[in-house]
Amino acid sequence: MAEKDDRSGSLSGLTESEAKEFHGILLTSMGAFFVMNLIAHYLVWSWRPWF
Repeated sequence: MAEKDDRSGSLSGLTESEAKEFHGILLTSMGAFFVMNLIAHYLVWSWRPWF
């Protein structure tokens, strides 16, 4: 007998727990990217404030 697939109702093909895990990783990586951008912009502004 075939088992019920939990992924059938999702457009992405992920289960709810997989989607939450992916969302957490996405937010963490976006936050790290944002902080790195802030640091890089501050360093460039310190080096050449008119840039």
